[in-house]
Amino acid sequence: MSWGTELWDQFDSLDKHTQWGIDFLERYAKFVKERIEIEQNYAKQLRNLVKKYCPKRSSKDEEPRFTSCIAFFNILNELNDYAGQREVVAEEMAHRVYGELMRYAHDLKTERKMHLQEGRKAQQYLDMCWKQMDNSKKKFERECREAEKAQQSYERLDNDTNATKADVEKAKQQLNLRTHMADENKNEYAAQLQNFNGEQHKHFYVVIPQIYKQLQEMDERRTIKLSECYRGFADSERKVIPIISKCLEGMILAAKSVDERRDSQMVVDSFKSGFEPPGDFPFEDYSQHIYRTISDGTISAAKQESGKMDSKSTVGKAKGKLWLFGKKPKGPALEDFSHLPPEQRRKKLQQRIDELNRGLQKEADQKEALNKMKDVYEKNPQMGDPGSLQPKLAETMNNIDRLRMEIHKNEAWLSEVEGKTGIRGDRRHSSDINHLVTQGRESPEGSYTDDANQEVRGPPQQHGHHSEFDDEFEDDDPLPAIGHCKAIYPFDGHNEGTLAMKEGEVLYIIEEDKGDGWTRARRQNGEEGYVPTTYIDVTLEKSSKGAVTYI
Repeated sequence: MSWGTELWDQFDSLDKHTQWGIDFLERYAKFVKERIEIEQNYAKQLRNLVKKYCPKRSSKDEEPRFTSCIAFFNILNELNDYAGQREVVAEEMAHRVYGELMRYAHDLKTERKMHLQEGRKAQQYLDMCWKQMDNSKKKFERECREAEKAQQSYERLDNDTNATKADVEKAKQQLNLRTHMADENKNEYAAQLQNFNGEQHKHFYVVIPQIYKQLQEMDERRTIKLSECYRGFADSERKVIPIISKCLEGMILAAKSVDERRDSQMVVDSFKSGFEPPGDFPFEDYSQHIYRTISDGTISAAKQESGKMDSKSTVGKAKGKLWLFGKKPKGPALEDFSHLPPEQRRKKLQQRIDELNRGLQKEADQKEALNKMKDVYEKNPQMGDPGSLQPKLAETMNNIDRLRMEIHKNEAWLSEVEGKTGIRGDRRHSSDINHLVTQGRESPEGSYTDDANQEVRGPPQQHGHHSEFDDEFEDDDPLPAIGHCKAIYPFDGHNEGTLAMKEGEVLYIIEEDKGDGWTRARRQNGEEGYVPTTYIDVTLEKSSKGAVTYI
């Protein structure tokens, strides 16, 4: 099957077909280009998604610890690798398919243009031969008609008796001339006809079949190139399937690595306070003062007892009002983590000790390296001055001493916490004795720690002695209660202005936490003071900012 023999008269149809083939090739190239853009945008969006949900490692505390979080971040890493494979697909398609198609389409256009120009030239040459043959034919026909006219004229004059001999001779010469010219045109026409027939046979059996054969081969090569590009399009995807499968397997392994028991244990380790559950709520007898007054039977005894109660109540009032025009205590110091519960404090201290030990080891290694370098300089002075290393050695020694002091200090705090954790329950039973310790303080400023010896205490104040400033507020009405609270942990209340409390004790709230970590509370006997907000469960009345619970 050949276009040259089967389609010898379909030049225009082949022209349109080859142009359609190139247009289809370019359309497929456009399809590949859009697919590449889709892959690139998909990979970009996947990377942005991974970047959005990946943790920002700004501090060690934010590092993922739970197995479910670690698994999710591993899945994000696998997804990032998957996005990279989509980019590989896009690059492979761009290089192997799209780029090759565009180069081939350009070459195809050039080749098609050349073949069509050759076909048009052959057709133009055949048309020129036909015109020459047709012109010689028409000229031969015209000369034949003129010769016939000359013959008729000669015969008429020859038969005319009135015609002169000269006229007859002239007509005869004219006839001979026209006959000669007709014979020459006949020969010319025959030669042109023979030449045209030869050129026409050559055109339709040699030239056109050769040109159409080249067009057919060109179109078949275009079809083969499309087939190769189809295969390359699929191979670009198939090459990354093993790596994509590994990414998906990594996601499955990450899902299998989730351990709910381990996560639950991490929650315990993260939030365990180290305190024991609260004991039974004690019974407080508020009627003992009434029975004592009645049993005494004298007004003086009643006055004396009333004086004691008033003195205690006055001290409580004055003590509670010392902060009206003074400073409230600042937040607890953070250096020894005393603001944290014992178990969390122990973990923080242990982490700090580990970091300090690593820093100490690093400084020790640096010191050893400097000493070795100093020995080399002493043995080979041309390599350097040993004295130039002395400042760096001194700085390293100072760092080592500083780190050792820090480690010793933190180890002391750690041993204190570990020692206190064992006797926490015994201290709870002695909390009743600490009710009166808050009296006699000069200032509430200072930070609270679990160790009463570490609290910053003010000088004691004599009971029953009040300044004129305190006397101005003794007769003021007490602040109204805005809610109540329940003690979660015991509080010794050694600082001036603080209020000791036992676990489970219920107090009235008369002033909310202003952001400094302290809440002002009052007992039923009128004694007022500040307690740590984190040590109580606060419930405000609906009439005052709604019922809110702080834990």
